[in-house]
Amino acid sequence: MLDLSLLVQYGPALLRGFGVTILCWGAGCAIGIVLGFALMLLRQLPFKPLRWIIRAYVEVIRGTPFLIQLFLLYSGGPSIGLRLEATAAGILALGIYGSAYFAEIFRAGYQSVPKGQVEAALSLGMSYSAILRRVIVPAMLVSTVPAIVNMMAILTKETVVLSIITVPELMYEMQTMAAETFATFETILGMALFYWLLVEVVSRLGRRLEARVTRFLTHASPQGSPTQTATARA
Repeated sequence: MLDLSLLVQYGPALLRGFGVTILCWGAGCAIGIVLGFALMLLRQLPFKPLRWIIRAYVEVIRGTPFLIQLFLLYSGGPSIGLRLEATAAGILALGIYGSAYFAEIFRAGYQSVPKGQVEAALSLGMSYSAILRRVIVPAMLVSTVPAIVNMMAILTKETVVLSIITVPELMYEMQTMAAETFATFETILGMALFYWLLVEVVSRLGRRLEARVTRFLTHASPQGSPTQTATARA
């Protein structure tokens, strides 16, 4: 028989674990987005060996399970002088894992920007950093926000693996509850509810962000956004 009182009894521990899950997920996503954007920019440089290295990195990360990467970082790290606590290793592993996917998302967004807009901005004497900030990134946001939000939602579920290296996140606390009470169904139900809540919040925030970005660019265009102004003058 379903005993929901167990969720109340273990509520404080589960909330602590949920907080650690959110911390690992949020920090991992931040690292992944920043690193992925940097990889995308480096891949645009006209230096083939660097582009090959970045491509190999992306393919290896995307082609191997997250669990293996986590073990290599946490257990194999000390062999090269990298000693990390479980939580720090989990955050870094999530960031590295996500960076490969974010890099591909940003690359697709970068390639979707019409070349004519970039050429028009160059003809006006704009620097590459200004073009990136005022032309490329705004155009990229429209096409990449849905994919970024989707990837962030996927990473929420990858945090389950962190319990294997003793990160005290939600799955770890749920396993403790199951071991002490033998209430398997209640444990699975509680874990499903917590992760559904997190994914739902991420999805709703992502939809609001997408709407705001689209609305901002729509309102900016009649006033002569840098992108359209550059194109019009070209």
